[in-house]
Amino acid sequence: MKILLTGANGYIGKRLLTVLLGLQYEVICCVRDKKRFHFETVELQRIQVIEIDLLDKESLNKLPKDIDGAYYLVHSMSNSENFNELEEKCALNFQKYLEKTSLQHLIYLGGIVNSTVLSKHLNSRKNVEQLLSKGSYNFTSLRAGIIIGSGSASFEIIRDLVEKLPIMITPNWLLTKCQPIGISDVLIYLSRCLFNKATYQNFYDIGGPDILSYKEMLEGYAASRNLKRVIYTVPVMTPRLSSYWLYFVTSTTYRLAVSLVDSMHVEVTCSENNLNELLDISPISYQEALEKAFNKIGSKNVISSWKDSYTSSGFKYPISDLLKVPEFGCFVDQRSMHISNLENTIDKIWKIGGATGWYQGNFLWEIRGFIDKLSGGVGLRRGRTNSNTINAGDAIDFWRVLYANKNKGHLLLFAEMKLPGEAWLEFKIIDAKLVQTATFRPLGVYGRLYWYAVLPFHSYIFEGMLRKLIN
Repeated sequence: MKILLTGANGYIGKRLLTVLLGLQYEVICCVRDKKRFHFETVELQRIQVIEIDLLDKESLNKLPKDIDGAYYLVHSMSNSENFNELEEKCALNFQKYLEKTSLQHLIYLGGIVNSTVLSKHLNSRKNVEQLLSKGSYNFTSLRAGIIIGSGSASFEIIRDLVEKLPIMITPNWLLTKCQPIGISDVLIYLSRCLFNKATYQNFYDIGGPDILSYKEMLEGYAASRNLKRVIYTVPVMTPRLSSYWLYFVTSTTYRLAVSLVDSMHVEVTCSENNLNELLDISPISYQEALEKAFNKIGSKNVISSWKDSYTSSGFKYPISDLLKVPEFGCFVDQRSMHISNLENTIDKIWKIGGATGWYQGNFLWEIRGFIDKLSGGVGLRRGRTNSNTINAGDAIDFWRVLYANKNKGHLLLFAEMKLPGEAWLEFKIIDAKLVQTATFRPLGVYGRLYWYAVLPFHSYIFEGMLRKLIN
């Protein structure tokens, strides 16, 4: 049977794909950028990857009509001011496409919307749900609140706060109740609902057994890590101040912080339903979900992370648009050295950024990351999802991977920091030499002034980085 999976490059989509293949389905993966799709499995013959844009209804004509099931896992929390209108347009285009297919069952993963007053984000999820439910096919909606798992936005924000701050002065929305759910349970619900006729035309809230305040979730994380943390809540923080607080302390973007703060005022707990009995599911506790996340991180087996999604930076262009590094009107810093140990050099390149750092002048990189945060950028806090592997589309600190070929020793990065221009950083093995090239395309006079202002640091940083990579 054929299953259409939207959001296949996303946090949940990547993990659900593994489950669907294990159930012997043939999966059509819908992505915005095929170059970002990487999946290591022997089951590639049962995967078809199709590049579409849900905002462009004509692009949906590339998709097959002979599908049996479908998942709608497309969400946008922060890429634009009018994300609610864009989400509705995407859903409407997708719903019209489905009407032309042989689809039996569509499953949508949305948000818990039981409160009488909803945030802009949750209200958008509800509108999308209503649009998708109007088709002639069978429809099931699963509504989740906070999802806990290695690489999830919620888990990473909790992790940032607790690991970094022994004392927290927090907004009073930390007292809002929610019902977190482990990512492993979300995948079980998504897979077991498929083609289950008892779930057709139904809407279910899904959550774990614990109803906790956000403060209790922070305290629970601290307890699991044996950390002593003191948390005070104050009523004086405005939504804007709360957003800035979340933005500066964690790896989230400012727009995502605004969306999160807006939603965190709303209680997201599940209404009663019979889905657990129907599907024979016993959701794990919050503490068990944390333990599973720690195990994945410890074993370096994090399949997906929200940091690698475009919403972590507001990145708007397909990777293919930036693969050709420009030459005209650019400033270039290129250095090369002979390599004594090829394998060792490539391994070092593939560990760059994140916990490893940048091999030279890490304190200067941290200062640049802090300045980037002050100007509304992503800063250095995203780190990297996996310390050993790199794929196109991954985030590495304030860079985005455009191309990665370890066999050839070729890595190309594009800067997502706030800049008066565009910047690329490339590492390439040519004739037993490591060629390291920094390219900057300035935007106007200010861009040129910026280049000359940082030029004195280049010799120290880039020369030192190159020497340490080859030794």
